[in-house]
Amino acid sequence: MKKIAIPILAAAAFAGGFGYGRWFGRPASGATARQPLFWVDPMHPWYKSNKPGIAPDCGMKLVAVYPGDEAQYARTNPGLPDGTVAISAEKQQLIGVQYGTVEFASASETIRAAARVTLDETRIAKVNGKLDGWIDQVFADFTGKLVKQGDPLLTFYSPEALATQQEYLLAIKALGAMHDNPVHEMMGSTERLVDAARMRLQLWDIGAGEIDRIARTGEPLKNLTLYSPISGFVMERNAFPRQRITADTTLYTVADLSAVWVIADVFEFEAAGVRMGQPATLTLDYLPGRTFHGRVSYILPQVDPATRTLKVRLQVDNPGYALKPDMYGQVELHTAAARRLVVPQSAVLDSGDRQTVFVDAGDGHFEPRAVTVGVRSGGVAEILSGLRAGERIVTSGNFLLDSESQLQMAGGEKK
Repeated sequence: MKKIAIPILAAAAFAGGFGYGRWFGRPASGATARQPLFWVDPMHPWYKSNKPGIAPDCGMKLVAVYPGDEAQYARTNPGLPDGTVAISAEKQQLIGVQYGTVEFASASETIRAAARVTLDETRIAKVNGKLDGWIDQVFADFTGKLVKQGDPLLTFYSPEALATQQEYLLAIKALGAMHDNPVHEMMGSTERLVDAARMRLQLWDIGAGEIDRIARTGEPLKNLTLYSPISGFVMERNAFPRQRITADTTLYTVADLSAVWVIADVFEFEAAGVRMGQPATLTLDYLPGRTFHGRVSYILPQVDPATRTLKVRLQVDNPGYALKPDMYGQVELHTAAARRLVVPQSAVLDSGDRQTVFVDAGDGHFEPRAVTVGVRSGGVAEILSGLRAGERIVTSGNFLLDSESQLQMAGGEKK
């Protein structure tokens, strides 16, 4: 009898519970089940979706948000611009967020460029005889020889020069014979013949001393001497004994290397900082520890299409002829100090068409601010617009902040 009573009591209890749930557990009249307003990423609550699914950034299942609970997922400060991210202090420390300040700084800009030493084209002299003839002796007998202005380079024989000397002597002799002639008109004509012959010898670069010696001795010079017009090095030589020359033969090229040109290749984006007269320094691996000083003397009007560089010419003194043509070195161009609004270069995120700096908006919020960047040098970047002096900015960890900001804005578009 006892065994039968136990199943009966269990059945009665189940029936009573089912009936209670059926009649007393039914929702009150007019009440409906709550429907989710949206779904969010539990790790990145700013990502919202209008349907359940998986978060695209972390792969976690989206969590439903019901009416009355949406306030905890709203932005703490709704007045901040789009893309503003909220990062807790613990997470800031984890991703290595560091801060800096927007400030004014007075600093000179330094532009660095590769450079090459060349000849100063205004200090080059071409030497020729201006006459047809034959070389006799050669004194500047090798390329690279240092000569002084007025040093003899060679001697040469010219039939035309010899004939002119004889005309000059005949005119002088005729002038002496007519000294007591009462016909003064003939005297003046003879003087003009003397002057004309002398001028022709001078135009052939025959020195005044040699012409005077011809007049004094009454003997023409068989060989004429060619002298160096400047002090410098023989860069080219085309003069050898017994060589026949013509009036247009270039016998020597002499270059003064006491000052040289240095051609610097300045990148196109830095060209705006180069000015005429700008001071510059030159260093070379060939001469460690030695610095040469110069100034910008010319800016070429065309950018090299292959290297996208602008060629800038410097005038540099060359004491002791230490700088040799075709040497390579490094140039630093210095600008005058100017007061500029600057930030550390690490604070600027450059995507090519947009530069962004993250500004500390307080309470763990970071606002992405579009900026216009000017000159970058010395580890800082000039800010032309977008920031104000004194604002606190992120200088490290901003790449991760940018990723969070991009995800938030992408999530906002999907709401």
